[in-house]
Order: sequence, then structure tokens, then C-alpha cells
Amino acid sequence: KHYEEEEEEDALPDSDALPDSDDEVDLDKPRPIQIVLAHEDDHNFELDEEALEKILLQEHIKDLNIVVVSVAGAFRKGKSFLLDFMLRYMYNRTSACWIGGNTEPLTGFTWRGGCERETTGIQIWSEVFVIDKPNGTKVAVLLMDTQGAFDSQSTIKDCATVFALSTMTSSVQVYNLSQNIQEDDLQHLQLFTEYGRLAMEEIYQKPFQTLMFLIRDWSYPYEHAYGLEGGKKFLEKRLQVKQNQHEELQNVRKHIHSCFSNLGCFLLPHPGLKVATNPNFDGRLNDIDEDFKNELRNLVPLLLAPENLVEKEISGSKVTCRDLVEYFK
Repeated sequence: KHYEEEEEEDALPDSDALPDSDDEVDLDKPRPIQIVLAHEDDHNFELDEEALEKILLQEHIKDLNIVVVSVAGAFRKGKSFLLDFMLRYMYNRTSACWIGGNTEPLTGFTWRGGCERETTGIQIWSEVFVIDKPNGTKVAVLLMDTQGAFDSQSTIKDCATVFALSTMTSSVQVYNLSQNIQEDDLQHLQLFTEYGRLAMEEIYQKPFQTLMFLIRDWSYPYEHAYGLEGGKKFLEKRLQVKQNQHEELQNVRKHIHSCFSNLGCFLLPHPGLKVATNPNFDGRLNDIDEDFKNELRNLVPLLLAPENLVEKEISGSKVTCRDLVEYFK
């Protein structure tokens, strides 16, 4: 399906852009599946309905309430590294040492390697996890990867559309940023939440659920400690509205507060030089700095442990997998 910003009758997707769905979604072998693709040449958006339906309309999950955790951010900023550990948690969540052994590479299920082409769009993991919440209800958990490049006006517009879509469809949006929250990052966030708010025609309530700023390679632990508490203090400082601020800066901050029911921030240390400089790095824990591993052990369950799962709601009502397919369309 095309969502066209300009009406073009003959606009067709690249023949190689979205592979034929029949061989695309092999549910026996879990992997990332592209479901939304931005075509940079004509600024069209394509939704692979067939792939989405094949994943979310499976008999055992279609009527379960859904939890959608999206990690969103620019290319090459370590998103797939985080998603790999999120997968490791989901596949080993009953184990106390889900993070794995020191010499164990991140194998089996990996978000990397599949698609080296940097395409603006949304991928989802083809396996939906069924989890028992502490209150006894079963929920379906979907992991989503949203990516784009904020490097020119046209790509920013495409990104805003894609990021708006993922913010509208996720219950938790992890906004993956490098080193700090820059003014640009807040402006991009304002842009794509504004797109989403307009699309949802949601004027009175806060349209989105949880936004978690994830600051990678945090270098100032003596000012704000790693983790959630340090992140909370840092975020309060960055999103504070001050009288002496330029009006535009005040508006950005007010807008972000008005859009999300919950705002959080997590400060993550640098994973270490072996991770950053070794082209053959394969995720072995003994190559990763201790501080990073410790914080990762806190971060991932914070997002994915059964007691912390946030079910997707639209206008205050919980949504099933089947509902989400319709909502996406």
C-alpha cells in the first residue's frame, strides 16, 4: 500500500524493495521483517500488509492484547546491538543469567546482518512472544526497529512520517540517542509527534504512551549517574521550561510533555573500545565493559520483564494483535 504525499498514479515500488511476502515471512526462522518502507525518490510509503497479517493474525495470538516495544533512532547508533540483547532476554527470560556467558557470541537470533542497506522504515521481529503477566493474563510482545537518517530536509520529512507511525503503533518508544539530548533531537521529536497527533486527531488526551530516552555512550556519570535515576534527573533538567528560554525552546518542551503519558530516560555507558573498534566483534560479553553490562542487566528487564510490560492502548482502550493490523492500515 502506498501513502502518497503527492498523488502519483503510476508510482510503483522498486521491484526489489519488499521481497515477495510468501518467501519473505518464514515463521519457522525468526528474523527482522521490513513492514514499512520509505521510498526516498518519490517520498512514498509502503506497508507490507501481507507480512504484517502473517505475523499478527496467527491463531494463537490474534486475540491477545499486544505490547509493542519500539527502538527508534538514526542509523549506525547501536540500535541493533541493543535489540540483540532484547532478543537474548526474550529467548532466555526464565534464566537468571539471561545475558549469557562471557565467551558466548550473540548468535542464534540477530537483528544485524540481514539488511546492510540503510533503508528508512520499520522492521518487526517475526516471532511474537506470548508472556504471562503477574496478574495471570497473557499478552503478545512485538519488538520493533524504527530507523532513518536525519541528514537533509527531505529525509527528515520521511523520517518524521515513519517515526510518527512507530510512535502511534508502539506502547513504549525507546528514542536511541548518542551521548546527549541535543536541541535537534527535541525538534525532531516534536516534528514526528506533531505528525502523529494530527493523524490520530487526538486533541484533548495525551496521544502517546511511554517515551524512554536512551542516551548511549554517556560520558558524565559524575554529574548524572548511569541508569534510570541519573537519567530521570538529567531529563528533568533538559526538558525544564525556563522563563529566560527562547519561546521556541519553551514550546518544544511543553509539546513533548503534552504528548506522552510517561517520560523516562536511561543513561548507558560506552560499551568499550573492543566493541567500537573491532570489525569482527560478535557480542561476546568479555569484550564488553563491565559498567555497560551492569546497566544492560537493568535496562532490558525494565522494558521487557512481565511486570513492566505496557499494553498498547488507543484512546484509552487496550488493543489486540488483530486490532493493531487494522490500525496500521
